[in-house]
Amino acid sequence: MKFFDQYQDLVSEGIEKYKFTQKPSELYDPINYIISHGGKRLRPMMVMMACDLFGGDMDTAIKPALAIEFFHNFTLIHDDIMDEAPLRRNKPTIHTLHGINTGILSGDALMIKAYQFFEDLEPELFKKCVKIFSETGAVLCEGQQLDINFENMPNVTYRDYMLMITNKTGVLSAASLKIGALIGGASDEQAEYLYNFGLHIGIAFQIMDDYLDVFGKQEQFGKKHAGDIFENKKTILYLIALKFANEEERRELNFWYSKKTDNIDKVYGVEKIFRRTKVDEKVQRLIQRHNEKGQHYLNKINLPDDKKQPFIELANYLLRRDS
Repeated sequence: MKFFDQYQDLVSEGIEKYKFTQKPSELYDPINYIISHGGKRLRPMMVMMACDLFGGDMDTAIKPALAIEFFHNFTLIHDDIMDEAPLRRNKPTIHTLHGINTGILSGDALMIKAYQFFEDLEPELFKKCVKIFSETGAVLCEGQQLDINFENMPNVTYRDYMLMITNKTGVLSAASLKIGALIGGASDEQAEYLYNFGLHIGIAFQIMDDYLDVFGKQEQFGKKHAGDIFENKKTILYLIALKFANEEERRELNFWYSKKTDNIDKVYGVEKIFRRTKVDEKVQRLIQRHNEKGQHYLNKINLPDDKKQPFIELANYLLRRDS
């Protein structure tokens, strides 16, 4: 998307400008390593887009945008440690290169640096943005703990799952847009509409992430294929399959999800049940429903449709990743 380029360039320039040069290098080099890999840097761009939507000063938004990016990468470092993940963005994860202790410390340093990036905001705006940021961080941790709990919970419900992904993923996209909107001068009401747009798009994005873990192309997705199956993660794919499986298929699912093993037969067996129960089709429809809910809140924002068009394109881009 061409309109993305200006925001991506601003974020990239900011990351280069605030690259870590402090000592000890053993702490800061891993931070530069994960930040430099970039990914799509969607959340900081959301801050910039939201600020621009309401006619705000982009220079004022850049540091809070980087705060979101730093915080996001802090969560990725710790997630990879907890998941024992060997790859992130097709690169070795920090803890595999530098050890778990350095991974934890580098993640902690990133989180602290993220808070410092709000310090230039005017006092009232600073208070609003940091409040959103702190609340989001706390809720995100709750979502991560729920995700961990699910591995050993015998009965995870659809409602449990939706709460987990809302907290773990949806709120960060939502907060990015709300912070950007407030910096741009939006009213609390208009900023909240954009928050809810981001919340549902973020939920849909996480569901798509779960979908791609199994049905995506590994070389494009940048993670171990079917990692969620290996880890016994009770994603929406598992829950839908369990609901529509026959008795024999349900027994087989329960058998495989009672074992934490790298046996490739486990992946083949679970994928076969996913396809027989048409999980892929059902998940795609669920993604579209949340996309439509997001568009509903976007329509409530009192601005011309042409100014909101980039957000529709953003949603379509996020939810049509290669599979």
